[in-house]
Amino acid sequence: MQYSIEQYIALGAFTFIFVAALTPVMRVIAVRVGAFDKPNIPRKVHAEPVPYLGGVAIALGIVLISYAAMLFNNFTLSNFLLASSVLVPALAISVMGLVDDLRGLDPWPRLIFQTLAALVVSVILISTHTIGTPLNNNILDSAITVFWIVGVCNSINFFDNIDGGAAGIVAVICTFIFVIAFSRQQVLVSALAIVTAGATAGFLLWNRAPAKIYMGDAGALFLGIIVSVLTIRLDPEIAPRGKSLAIPFLLMAMPILDTTVAVVSRLRRGISPLQGGRDHLSHRLIRMGFDKNSAALALWTGAAFFCAIALALYEWPLHFGYELMGTGALMWVLLLAFFFRVSSEDQ
Repeated sequence: MQYSIEQYIALGAFTFIFVAALTPVMRVIAVRVGAFDKPNIPRKVHAEPVPYLGGVAIALGIVLISYAAMLFNNFTLSNFLLASSVLVPALAISVMGLVDDLRGLDPWPRLIFQTLAALVVSVILISTHTIGTPLNNNILDSAITVFWIVGVCNSINFFDNIDGGAAGIVAVICTFIFVIAFSRQQVLVSALAIVTAGATAGFLLWNRAPAKIYMGDAGALFLGIIVSVLTIRLDPEIAPRGKSLAIPFLLMAMPILDTTVAVVSRLRRGISPLQGGRDHLSHRLIRMGFDKNSAALALWTGAAFFCAIALALYEWPLHFGYELMGTGALMWVLLLAFFFRVSSEDQ
């Protein structure tokens, strides 16, 4: 299975159109079944109920178009199985998220389900030798893979706390993943990355402030699985190994920063890190005077900055590798210190 750059762009554009058209349909369904995110607890930032089920449109768009692309372009059983090893666990997580959206689930059952899904994915990745930068120790690779998948899954879910936040950040990250994967001729990673970027950009038409629909956990957790596996499978193939390992962290720098700020601030206050709150980066930006659109744009810009460092590290590992890694680490620490100094309403 091979695609030209024009075919990849067409694939992303078609996904964009498909999800953009399907999202308002899901909004109508959400209104009819009463699937609303109601502002009934203090941490909610919206004033009026907003329909859920946008995540269903995202998941359907990515899954259907991914399989259709394989079917119509040199379909092979091995590619089908490799794609399914990502899409099926992501769908399972999405269903669990949908149940949470509609009925509500406690944090621990959700975490256990995510861990089980991550275990399944890690076994497949290790057995098929499709980890981009393996450590050549199955136990260590499995432990890190499970931790990464669960962590990224929750980071994307945490980031879904402002209109356009999660959709925009995933679109940015997947665009940069596509650029690197395309250069490395990683066909499946490239295709899934451009499809995911197109899907989230299409959804963003309806999700940007003021949001007409939310993706909910069904969408955020689905995207978390997709992005985590894409970053694991991405093979920059640059030496030494530490530089290759730095690229996924740079790509995910903003969601990791948001999770770190929220979790540490909750631990400082003696509350569970799994408890929701208004202590995320977006909330702090709004406290500084940003409106929802400008706060989301600032977060997307930050993600693009770190992703650009990841791309530069891939392009010039020998000449500027350590300097770029140091710059990324320094900026991340400075932003961490800055956001800790900005109070949230929970503090």
